[in-house]
Amino acid sequence: MSTRALRRLRGKQRGQEALDLGDLTLGDSPEEQAAGEEEQLDTANVSPQSNRKGGSRKAKKNKAQKDFSNIYELIGDADNEAERISPDEEEKNDNGNVEKPDQKREEASTKSGDKVKKKKKKKKTKVTLQDGQAVPDDNIDLLLENLEQSNGVSLQNEDCGGSDRRSVLHVEHRNLNPETELKRYFGARAVQGDQRPRQRNRQFHRSTWMTSPKDSWPRFSRPGISMTLLQSKDGIQHFTFEHGRDYQQVQFKFLDAVESMDPNNIVALLQLNPYHIDSLLQLSDVCRIQEDQEMARDLIERALYSFECAFHPLFSLTSGTSRLDYLRPENRAFYLALYKHMMFLEKRGCPRTALEYCKLILSLDPDSDPLCMLLLVDFLTLRSREYQSLLQLYQDWEEHRNLSQLPNFAFSTALCHFHLSQQEDMDPEESDKQRHKADQMLQNALIMFPGVLMPLLDLCTVQPDATVTAHAFFGPKSQIGQPPALAELTALYVGRTCSLWREAAVMLWLEESVKEVLRRVDTEDPLVEDCQNKRKQRYQSAPRNIHRHVLLSEIKEATSCLPLEVTSQPVMGFDPLPPLESVISYTRPERQHVGASNESTLSLFFRSLLPNFNLQGGLRQEDDMEVARAGQELNQEVNRLMVAMRDMLANIRFQEPPREDNPYRDEEEWD
Repeated sequence: MSTRALRRLRGKQRGQEALDLGDLTLGDSPEEQAAGEEEQLDTANVSPQSNRKGGSRKAKKNKAQKDFSNIYELIGDADNEAERISPDEEEKNDNGNVEKPDQKREEASTKSGDKVKKKKKKKKTKVTLQDGQAVPDDNIDLLLENLEQSNGVSLQNEDCGGSDRRSVLHVEHRNLNPETELKRYFGARAVQGDQRPRQRNRQFHRSTWMTSPKDSWPRFSRPGISMTLLQSKDGIQHFTFEHGRDYQQVQFKFLDAVESMDPNNIVALLQLNPYHIDSLLQLSDVCRIQEDQEMARDLIERALYSFECAFHPLFSLTSGTSRLDYLRPENRAFYLALYKHMMFLEKRGCPRTALEYCKLILSLDPDSDPLCMLLLVDFLTLRSREYQSLLQLYQDWEEHRNLSQLPNFAFSTALCHFHLSQQEDMDPEESDKQRHKADQMLQNALIMFPGVLMPLLDLCTVQPDATVTAHAFFGPKSQIGQPPALAELTALYVGRTCSLWREAAVMLWLEESVKEVLRRVDTEDPLVEDCQNKRKQRYQSAPRNIHRHVLLSEIKEATSCLPLEVTSQPVMGFDPLPPLESVISYTRPERQHVGASNESTLSLFFRSLLPNFNLQGGLRQEDDMEVARAGQELNQEVNRLMVAMRDMLANIRFQEPPREDNPYRDEEEWD
């Protein structure tokens, strides 16, 4: 960096540098100056070598001070200072080799004329120095390599599982912006247009990665959410969101609004607290049900912006080493906001951006995977045509996650190899290898999950062959005899990825594989019986995160396969199917409910008019049984009265008067 740039970073201007004490000299008289010159001449005659070093440094310093007014020469001197003084020249001067001034001028001219050649030579000398184990201090990469070699352990192989996850779950910031993908499809001019942002009345927002704030949003003020670092262990940082006291009070009001079953109460709460997270999520679901997709997406983006403004400085979206525990209710809203935003991006036609958000959600808790993103990552990868990344994920995680036991990975990896074999820029030998591997993997998937074929062909509107429908292996028995968990996974995969199998080339490849599978079944391949035994032993009950994923996916083929214990309980959009073992940081205060059996209808009527009215407040303490009996009798009497009034109103008939539109009509016309 040049001296001018350093001066600007320090906030100094030219000519305001601090003076050195060595540069300050007192005003000497002419006699003293002459005596000083004679002493310098005497010392020069005694020790010319030592004086040459000091004189050369003074000359360079004086030259720098002399040319200080010329900015361009100062920048050039600062940039080439390392080239002018090299270690070889200093060694020569120390050894006593005397150089003439003319030779120095020639060397200076050649050095100033051949800067590029000198820089190239320097790079070569660094490589030779590395071989000789003399690494310069400024080359950090070479120092790290030598440190790894000396320890005998590389950074990538230090922790096999952790390194694989970091490589697979790596997220790029530029891919989190959907405009990046839209520009790649349609061009920058079609996405941005010719409109420039207005400079007047422009609000300055904090720069964020996930969403860009809009001018139509309410003015942002911190809603009371913060993030703290719980612990950092083995390169993994565990964070959590926290709610302030004011935010907790708003959260209690939101729960009351949800219990009222009136969306207008949530709207009123958002008018007072425009960045309350759960209210934004719940109202977004209401807008989506009412087919207001634009408003629903805008509310989710506002929630993500509020979350990103509360991030901890060490929290990273792209490293894959930041964790959030789903057991804490404060963290669940962030998961749900990311998931809903990802689904909006996928419907918008941005599968590559949606894939980045899918990896981001998976990286927050890859071990538990609370939203079960492994059931979705293959679909987004195939849609974005990132075949190698899906195969890498399957290769890295198959050993410790058994991804081949999931129907979506069993079929999607085979489909990846098929698409790779169809690429035109691939070698014929490699293409045949990929096609053979795709055939083998698809046949194994059909043998392991035979219940996928017929629903898939049904959704693709393809009539199967008579030999396929008549065979018992792919017949109705294969679907009826499935375990409940396997039926849920099969319905989820078929309902989500049926559009990927509708291509003509893919359907012909599927037909060939089905015929080969029937041949292997007829020849009693031992793999068929082995897979049948595995299906009976496994897939008896699905974990809670799979049920949660099916509820969020809203795929009707999969939701119809949910067990009764899931469908019988109420599902809230802001917290669908919460974990059974939650880590509660604060609790909602108990509300004072008055029992309905001890309160008469008349008392309820007056309470609706006057909330503080309590007709039987003093009597309940004396004799509760009598008051309860009297209340029941009063309720029965009021109910009888209401039934009688209802019957009376139902029997009333109003006769319409005759119309007098035509006054000249005869009276005989009326019957």
